[in-house]
Amino acid sequence: QVQLVESGGGLVQAGGSLRLTCVASGTTRSINAMGWYRQAPGKLRELVATTSNGGSTNYVDSVKGRFTIFRDNAKNTVYLQMNSLKPEDTAVYYCKGLSSSREYWGQGTQVTVSS
Repeated sequence: QVQLVESGGGLVQAGGSLRLTCVASGTTRSINAMGWYRQAPGKLRELVATTSNGGSTNYVDSVKGRFTIFRDNAKNTVYLQMNSLKPEDTAVYYCKGLSSSREYWGQGTQVTVSS
């Protein structure tokens, strides 16, 4: 089992920055990839960014150039650095871990960007 705990959300003005943190515990060696997803009110959950154990990353087009996903494997932690935030980035952000047999989700952290 893997447990994921997110932190770092909050209220920020447009143009500001936040860094989200996701700490994994449990059988973390089973995790092959980790990522950040978000869900805005009335919308489906969408992928924001992912990173694999090999170091490759992937971003949704709307955040490219503004968000960066990176990992500290020694701390079993994945981060999402969010710069130049926009009101449309407002959502609950979830951390996801993926093993060969299942996926794990954190409880989510709210990000609100005011205009």
